[in-house]
Amino acid sequence: MRSLSASDLLALWETGLGQPPLQRALCLLRAAYPETPPETLAALPIGQRDAHLLTLRAMTFGARLLSLARCPQCGECLELTFDVDDIRAEAGFDNETLSLSMDNYAVTFRLPNSLDLTALADHRTPGPRELLERCLLTATHAGASCPAGELPETVVQAIAEKMSVADPQAEIQLALTCPACQQEWQAAFDILSYFWTEIHAWGQRILREVHLMAAMYGWSEESILALTPLRRAMYLQMIAT
Repeated sequence: MRSLSASDLLALWETGLGQPPLQRALCLLRAAYPETPPETLAALPIGQRDAHLLTLRAMTFGARLLSLARCPQCGECLELTFDVDDIRAEAGFDNETLSLSMDNYAVTFRLPNSLDLTALADHRTPGPRELLERCLLTATHAGASCPAGELPETVVQAIAEKMSVADPQAEIQLALTCPACQQEWQAAFDILSYFWTEIHAWGQRILREVHLMAAMYGWSEESILALTPLRRAMYLQMIAT
């Protein structure tokens, strides 16, 4: 994985403004892994994709994560501080193909990837069965071939559970406790939306900085972006005073 320069990040932000979230994730990965075929990155299981995004985020903005959560019981606002490594999860599988046998059903399947989620993006409420139809490799009942649509709900749910166990990084839950009322709950953490929110705020800020420095010194955008963050900050401080 290569680190992203300020110019890289600004270009990614501009490109991503007109894209849906899943495409933004793939744009980030393609920039970080320019030698890897795009189709290989798109086929990564969601947990592996998000693990790469966690690493890229740490390389771009640092390992520390700051977030807010609101208590569902009393409405208290919680400030959360944790590191990237605190939410890393080890993959629970070694092979690309997973299998399950129960109630005379035998199925093999793979983990969902970005292509699957993109294909289901138009569904209003895609569920485990819709996702399974894309990820199912083989299915038999009592030795006879069985279409995905004929699998019982118990088997579909068991497959979904096995997917979650096999790819825990795909769905990170933060265990929270409200300091005001002691309410306990779990909140989902999505590195893609978190990282993109940071990139968006950074993109807007860096353009303002470029505008100020270009107006003051006559430098080009390229020259300003090539400065280290510390030097840009020092020049901006001098402009302000």
